[in-house]
Amino acid sequence: MHSPFHDLPRSSLTALADALAAGRLLAPFTTVAVQRVTPGPDAAAVALELDRLAASGMRAPELGYLLRAIAHERTAGQRIADRIELVWTGPEHAGAASRDTGVVVRELFSAARSTVSIAGFAVHNGKSVFRMLANNMAENPSLSVRLFVNIPRPHLDIRPVDLIVSAYVTDFVQNEWPGERPPQLYYDPRALSVEPGPRASLHAKCIVVDRRWSFITSANFTEAAQERNIEAGVLIDDTHLAAALENQLESLIITSAVRPAGPFPQNRV
Repeated sequence: MHSPFHDLPRSSLTALADALAAGRLLAPFTTVAVQRVTPGPDAAAVALELDRLAASGMRAPELGYLLRAIAHERTAGQRIADRIELVWTGPEHAGAASRDTGVVVRELFSAARSTVSIAGFAVHNGKSVFRMLANNMAENPSLSVRLFVNIPRPHLDIRPVDLIVSAYVTDFVQNEWPGERPPQLYYDPRALSVEPGPRASLHAKCIVVDRRWSFITSANFTEAAQERNIEAGVLIDDTHLAAALENQLESLIITSAVRPAGPFPQNRV
């Protein structure tokens, strides 16, 4: 059942609660009495609802408590909404309330102070994508960065897993990473299986920064995905979600569902 209280702004709910507590708003409730407290088009419906609740046995203090609880829920809901942001790359209508993927990623990489965990299916032109993060790592030696990537077995390639992984790491460090201190790389060994049948891949695309910010996106870590493709994502400022996502990635390491890709080559190009 929809209550007219749900259509009132928080200020009106609080004003009604104060009036009930002070005895300035008494049963039987009328449209005129409600309008004296909080003018608006919903006054008649609010008065009827207050009368209905009073007839059911609710007294003024109880009505005031109910209205304050709704106001508190409205405030909490607004705080949650303020912590969630749409991130979008590609065509959009004028005045759209979203930010570009590349901008958000660069801001996250620049703001990180303690930990960064990244999962991505594909990396290409990474020197552009990761430059802000590499600069931050150079300035902040204590910054810990982990990158979970998909290392696939090329079609008809029968090389041992360690050779494919080593070749990927060498290419990543030399051609995709712009800094002197690369992140710790992890990969899903199922993508390199030589067994017949379907393979699995590390397809998640997300960033977790300082166990506070979580960015979950359709975008790969490629220049095209960050700047030109149509991509959608959400940036959430919430420690509970960030910790849960970080723990999920950590559990992959603990259970050996993903494996470290290293050591890194010593001679950089």
